[in-house]
Amino acid sequence: MKVLIVVDMQKDFVDGALGSAEAIAIVPAVKALIEGFDGEVYFTRDTHFENYMSTEEGKHLPVPHCIKDTEGWQIHPELEALRTTPAIDKLTFGSKELIALLADKQGIESITLCGLCTDICVISNALLIKAYYPEIPLFVVANACAGVTPESHQNALDAMKMCQVEII
Repeated sequence: MKVLIVVDMQKDFVDGALGSAEAIAIVPAVKALIEGFDGEVYFTRDTHFENYMSTEEGKHLPVPHCIKDTEGWQIHPELEALRTTPAIDKLTFGSKELIALLADKQGIESITLCGLCTDICVISNALLIKAYYPEIPLFVVANACAGVTPESHQNALDAMKMCQVEII
């Protein structure tokens, strides 16, 4: 079985509070990847609450985003239509819930990641997966990811490559 993880393709990251032209530009590539993927597809969803600004993350990134049950928290509409499994709500960059979900799966042949942001949540989850499942081939689809900046996107891809994540 192959697994695709679509990381945080939420309205706030695509065209909302923290959206960018680069994030908008990858939506068609992410959509095509999901539609053509022969395996199980899971979505993570960055999840914050009304107290976001008083959290450690809120102190470093003082832009409220992905507040649970708001429009910005929702998976981008073009991709939500393709979701067939419950979203994995994650409260921090890397998801222990994702690691637990993968632990319950038998016979994983490979894991592929795409989504946002390459330099924060994609890299965090890729390195967690690599740490817990070092013998499962791990791929990141570069043109289906976007970072905070094009430079930080490339830096994250380079860092993951050094940690034996295959960049495709």
